[in-house]
Amino acid sequence: MPRYRNRMLAFMLNFIPGLGHLYWGRKVRGILYPLFFFGGLMLGFLVAVASNDGGFMLAAAICAFVLWCISMLDITITLLRAPAADLSSYPYESTRKGEADAERFYTILLSFVPGLGHFQLGLMQRGLSFLISFFGLITIMFVITGLTNETVFLLFLGLLPIIWLYCMFDAVQLVHRKQAGELLVDRTLFDEWESGRGEGKRSKVLATLLSAFPGAGQMYLGMQKRGLQLMVLFLGSFYIIDVLRLSLFLFIVPVIWFYSFFDGLQATSRYDHIPLEDRPLFDWKGDNQNWIGLILLLLGIYYVTMSLIVPIFNRFLPEFRIEYFIDTYLRPVIVSLVLIGGGFKLLSRSKNKGSRYDDY
Repeated sequence: MPRYRNRMLAFMLNFIPGLGHLYWGRKVRGILYPLFFFGGLMLGFLVAVASNDGGFMLAAAICAFVLWCISMLDITITLLRAPAADLSSYPYESTRKGEADAERFYTILLSFVPGLGHFQLGLMQRGLSFLISFFGLITIMFVITGLTNETVFLLFLGLLPIIWLYCMFDAVQLVHRKQAGELLVDRTLFDEWESGRGEGKRSKVLATLLSAFPGAGQMYLGMQKRGLQLMVLFLGSFYIIDVLRLSLFLFIVPVIWFYSFFDGLQATSRYDHIPLEDRPLFDWKGDNQNWIGLILLLLGIYYVTMSLIVPIFNRFLPEFRIEYFIDTYLRPVIVSLVLIGGGFKLLSRSKNKGSRYDDY
């Protein structure tokens, strides 16, 4: 009896050039592809080191990538041409397993283009929604960029990997549900999101997606104060770091993003179980209100000084080089004083709390 081979496994193994061909029984190609792939990379590396020229390594990497694409195309064509009639020589259970593997393979392979895997499963509306979302976003962003001549809109293309991954995993999940005997319903993404909502409730899926932007998910779930503070904190950190040129503190931005994102996920998971409390990160009233007002006042004075007063002095008194003095000496001193003052403030609070505990 011939040996049964899994098409999906062969395709995945071939991400390392040649392994898929070896698994499928094509030994010559299974040896030549990795030999040329890794040998070319090694040769390019050695030549680049010997000549002290990185161009050879770049050329070797490009050639290796082209060879990888050829290997993937070769294994794909081979698997697609593999006759399904070969399964007739296997027992009944093996035949069913082979048919299921073939369906899963075709679905996942077609899902590399968003929506085509769903077409393979007969879900036309769902596949069309993925197809329009993916390529529609590309078209709209390029049209807007062309009309406005602003390349900043191309940043929204960062949503494409999210759509692609969601489509891929959705297709895999659906093909497993189909093979488990579940009846698949052809409905668009938006219909499914709305179906998860109870009467008067908000969509958890939409809340999760909105949580990718700090504060938006919390505001959608009704936590306006918390969401607003997270949004102001995230966007304000960009402004303050840019104005004060504090590139050293750029690590704060991803920290705020991750905190907001996981806070939104936790709020979404608790939404149907317990009432959500709109608890702000910090209270606007009392001492915090005074500190916030002082910070806004100082930022306003700083902005007016740097954008209006300093340019006037530079124009009429260029020999004093005020802008150079501020950039070189005054700004670092201000930042240092703010950090030192903040540190003393935190230390004084910790001492006060410690004295309270000692009283007990």
